[in-house]
Amino acid sequence: MPIAAILLPDFALIVIGFVLMRFTDWGTTFWTGMEKLVYYILFPALLFYATSRAPLDFASTGKLLQVALTAVLCGIALGWLAKPLFRPGPMIFESGVQTAFRFNSYIALAVASRLAGDEGTALMALIIGFAVPICNMAAVHALVHKSGGLLKELAKNPLLIATVCGVLFNLAGLEVPEVIGMTLSRMGNASIALGLILVGAGLRLSGQHEAKGITAYFLAVKLLALPAIAYGLGIWIGLPALQLQIAVMFCALPTASSAYVLAARMGGNGPLVAFLISAGTLLSIVTLPLWLMLVS
Repeated sequence: MPIAAILLPDFALIVIGFVLMRFTDWGTTFWTGMEKLVYYILFPALLFYATSRAPLDFASTGKLLQVALTAVLCGIALGWLAKPLFRPGPMIFESGVQTAFRFNSYIALAVASRLAGDEGTALMALIIGFAVPICNMAAVHALVHKSGGLLKELAKNPLLIATVCGVLFNLAGLEVPEVIGMTLSRMGNASIALGLILVGAGLRLSGQHEAKGITAYFLAVKLLALPAIAYGLGIWIGLPALQLQIAVMFCALPTASSAYVLAARMGGNGPLVAFLISAGTLLSIVTLPLWLMLVS
C-alpha cells in the first residue's frame, strides 16, 4: 500500500478536528466532554480488547519490547541532557522534557491499524502498555515538586489500567464473549477516529516566545533521534519486518496532548508544552512518512 494511503486518512482527521475547533461554536464544554469520553471510556476499551486477544508469546515479542523501551529510555536520557546543555529558565525544562519521550497513543494505534490490521494494533497496544508507566513516571518526576504522588498518578491512569487488565485477562486464558468483543471493537474504532479529531482540535501554535533552542532540541529528539535509535537497534537485534515497522513508528510519534494537561495541572509552563505538542504533530506529517518509507 502506498505511504500516502496509509497515513493520509489519519492526518485528514486531524485537519478536520483543527477546522471544526476554529469554525464552529460548539464551545469548550463539548470538546472537553468528548476528550473525557475517548480518554476514559473508548480508548481503554480498545487497549483492553487488543491486549486481551494479542498472542502474548514473549519469545516472539520480547525483542520488540526491548527495542521500543530501550529507545524510550534513551529519549528520557537525551531529554534530561537538555538541562546542562541549555540551562533554561524556571519550569521550561521541567515542563518541556516530557515532550522528548511521551507519545500520542491515538496516532500510534491508527497508524498500526493501517499498517497491519489487528496484528499491528495488538503489537502497538502491547508497547503502549509497557511504555505508559515508564513515560508517566519520567514526566511526573520532572514536575514532582508539586505532585500529588507518583503512584497516585499511575494508579488512576485509565490507559495503564486497561492494558494491565487486558494482559492479565489474556494470561488467564480467558476469551471475550463474541457480543462483548464486537461492542469493544466498535468502541475502539470510534476512539481512533475521535482521538485523531481531538488531536487536531488541540493544535496550538502560539505561546512560544522563549527557549527556542531547547524547543528545537526536544522536537529533534522525539521525531528524529528516537526513531533512528529504534531503527538501529531493530536492525542489529534482527526484528521481523512488521515488528521493526511498529517499533520505529512508535518512536517517531509526536507527543501526546496529555503532556499539556500534566504541565498545567502541576504548575508548569503550559503554553510552551502546547506549542511543542502542536509543532511536533505538524512536523510529523513530514517525518512519519519518511520513517515509514525507510522501514517499508
